[in-house]
Amino acid sequence: MGEVRKSGLAFSIMSTTPAETNNSQLKGSRQDAETFERGVQAVRAGSDAKAEADKLYESLTESEKLSLLDGDTPFWLGLRSMVVEGYNTKPYIHGEVARLGIPGTRFVDGPRGCVSGHGTAFPVSMARGATWDVALEEEIGEAIGREIRAQGGNFFGGVCINLPRHPAWGRVQETYGDDPIHLGEFGAALTRGAERYTMACVKHFALNSMENARFKVNVMIDYETLHDVYLPHFKRSLGEGASAIMTSYNSVNGEWMGQNKYLLTEVLRDLWGWGGITVTDFIWGIRDGTISLEAGMDIEEPFAQQRTVHLRSQLEAGKVSWSTVKHSGVRILETQLRSYATRKPIDPDKNVMACESHRSLARLAAAESMVLLKNSQVDGSPVLPISEKVRSIAVIGRLATQANLGDHGSSNVRPPSFISPIDGIRSAFKNVTITLVADDNVKACAKAASEADVALVVVGYTAEDEGEYIGADTMSQPELVGLFPPLPEGFDFLDTKDLEPNESIPPVMSGGQGGDRTSLRLRPIDSEIIASVSAANYRTVVAIVAAGAVITEEWRHKVPAILIMWYAGMEGGHALADVLSGRQNPSGRLPFSIPTSEDHLPTFDPNATSITYDRFHGQRLLDRLGVKAAFPHGFGLSYTTFSIQYATVTEIKGTRARLHLTVQNTGDRDGRHVVQVYGRRRSGRYRDELMLTGFGTINIKSGQTAELNVDISLMALAEWDQESKTRIAPNPSDVVLEVSSYAHDPEAIQIEVVLPTP
Repeated sequence: MGEVRKSGLAFSIMSTTPAETNNSQLKGSRQDAETFERGVQAVRAGSDAKAEADKLYESLTESEKLSLLDGDTPFWLGLRSMVVEGYNTKPYIHGEVARLGIPGTRFVDGPRGCVSGHGTAFPVSMARGATWDVALEEEIGEAIGREIRAQGGNFFGGVCINLPRHPAWGRVQETYGDDPIHLGEFGAALTRGAERYTMACVKHFALNSMENARFKVNVMIDYETLHDVYLPHFKRSLGEGASAIMTSYNSVNGEWMGQNKYLLTEVLRDLWGWGGITVTDFIWGIRDGTISLEAGMDIEEPFAQQRTVHLRSQLEAGKVSWSTVKHSGVRILETQLRSYATRKPIDPDKNVMACESHRSLARLAAAESMVLLKNSQVDGSPVLPISEKVRSIAVIGRLATQANLGDHGSSNVRPPSFISPIDGIRSAFKNVTITLVADDNVKACAKAASEADVALVVVGYTAEDEGEYIGADTMSQPELVGLFPPLPEGFDFLDTKDLEPNESIPPVMSGGQGGDRTSLRLRPIDSEIIASVSAANYRTVVAIVAAGAVITEEWRHKVPAILIMWYAGMEGGHALADVLSGRQNPSGRLPFSIPTSEDHLPTFDPNATSITYDRFHGQRLLDRLGVKAAFPHGFGLSYTTFSIQYATVTEIKGTRARLHLTVQNTGDRDGRHVVQVYGRRRSGRYRDELMLTGFGTINIKSGQTAELNVDISLMALAEWDQESKTRIAPNPSDVVLEVSSYAHDPEAIQIEVVLPTP
């Protein structure tokens, strides 16, 4: 079997002919190829993973040691494959050493599913965050892990937990919400599930919440805000067993994240004691291979790029040491050994891709995620769920027929099929006359609505409006293009029958879509359609397809029912129908607040080269400004009603406390309730600042009362101390909790964090 080595910018193929191979060589080769597996078995039997990694590392040649530190595919071949085959259609491999059986990290992106192959397209992460259901998210992590393994991957690059400072951020759909506790628990849940099958990678570390300017923006931040607001969720997810972390493109306090020694070494390694793999974001993730290695960056992804070109000569010049190379190399091998020793041993076959059980999971997640914002009564009864007496429904809007699963960037999943809103409605309401108007024709929409018992308007955004962005302007920036290796002699990137003659840049890098949102409101024509439809039919339901906050002030008071359906995944149409029909009682809750005005948000310049972050965003900023939200953090309605009857602290252990609650379903339908516990300090610099400390979900039958335990973290209220370089939690006696259904719930129960008297 030929051995493929990285050699400068090309591959040199060294083959051994059968005539040159004797039996003893073949036996030795087989034994060598089992070296990694023997290490796995030793770790599984109780041996120290680092000790086994040290032994394995010493078996490598110098070239193999260097090959651990970047991708295995030559840069220009890899870039070309993105054009011809598409992004991540198969795993991207880093540091495979076939001679010793070392698999390397075999990267498959996320987070809404397995990007390689044709897998299950789950609802986007923000939708799943709206379920507040961490057990469900853990199941989704397992499902994604199974599909990644079926595609030959062993590394899931999809635990995205960036905190969206502003809802216009183009990739807000890839994260779960804007609160550190909520983000941390969901990142931990996805990590737990995925790690049973694959290495889980948390991203993008850190302060990544701008899209258009991500390659140039320098985020300035003080230590207190950094550690109190923007890092706790990363620490929580890594602490749950994540194997890796991916850095962001932006710089922090003047240093690019891919080579930011403070965050990569002083925080991750020294302060948190974390020992997993650090990896770059793709292609432009570092600006200097040597500086990044010294700063604590282990792997340059996804191809053979800067390190392949420069690292050996820099070693020879003494600009970096072999001991630094070894430090990263051993860590890379140790993480692989530990993962293979603890993961599920059997590789699923490709029949698991978008299998029935995974589709059912996607449908459940989509239904649980949908947030009912408004459901007014008309003629004595709420508009939703749609009554069995309804005989005609007008389905209106350009998005009613589209798949619209999310953006078309690195998170894009290629499912074998999808269910659009109109598909779901037609399937669920078989004996009802369905009229579809998908054009932006106000008169036609109003006419259809006037002739129906119920009107459903599906509005919102698409990948044209928000999502990952790499445009022609990106490819024209000399500082980015300058990071590419020289084009190999005789290699014409565009001279191929696979490309259109007029194509000048790879499609994966073409502009004209996605990026940061330019508006937080619907298109003017959508608002006009909503107004005309609601005037023509007083049973109008507006379903919003979006990922972040949508300001609805110009029309929300005109319609009786509003539902956020998110980018709902491949089964989203069925899930929408499940909620509208009452088959599924809506239980989604907002993972952020929705303001009444853009003036109530932080400043946001999508083209900024420098920006300063403070601790105030979302509900916290609204509270500071003293203005009410249109819909507060955690808000959501149901077809039934709930009442929290009783709450008390039953246990305090260090910075964690356990609450015991009783919750009653006071309505006439079974349902699931989300209990949210917010806390505030009585003293300190940020006293009376309300922050989420914990949450829990419970299913309760109509008219019944159930008990629930909710764990909370006092670290949500901790404050950074620069002198000791630690976050100091408040004394429990200084904390007041609000046990509620959403932030500033007038029916919240206030309790102090003290154990009840026996």
